[in-house]
Amino acid sequence: MDIRRLTPDDAPAYRSVRIRALGEYPEAFTSSYEEEVERPIEDTARRLADPNITIWGAWDGEDLAGMVGLARETRAKNRHKATVIGMYVGLEHLGSGLGRRMFEVLLEEARQGGIEVLVLTVTDGNTTAIRIYESVGFRSFGIEPKAIKVDGRYFAKNHMVLDLTQQTP
Repeated sequence: MDIRRLTPDDAPAYRSVRIRALGEYPEAFTSSYEEEVERPIEDTARRLADPNITIWGAWDGEDLAGMVGLARETRAKNRHKATVIGMYVGLEHLGSGLGRRMFEVLLEEARQGGIEVLVLTVTDGNTTAIRIYESVGFRSFGIEPKAIKVDGRYFAKNHMVLDLTQQTP
């Protein structure tokens, strides 16, 4: 498995996997499948070119097997923070440790990039994802009830934080 930053040239593969993720796990993402399929590929390429967003992809040969991203804050007072976005591992790779490996790459690059604090949200009850995040040091700082609504059903979001200036677990 080759884990590397995605570039605008990777837009078709990234868009395909992103749409797949949104379709398989609509309650896990704030973005929706319906909105994403309507976006042109140029929007995806622009996202991958944005200097404040980094997306890593895990490649299994020619196939993009997983992804995770980091969106850095841009305002002066909170440039020390970034938000983890779009974590996904394809069904055929669940349980392989791929999610953890991608996250380790993200953490190392965040530290090297001078990021001090990471935040993320995860659907409350997604124990697999929460276990990965906790294993690298994330801690919950609150549950947001009714954070998203999918097909008339509400889902809470667990807000988590990791201080990268502290010793890792």
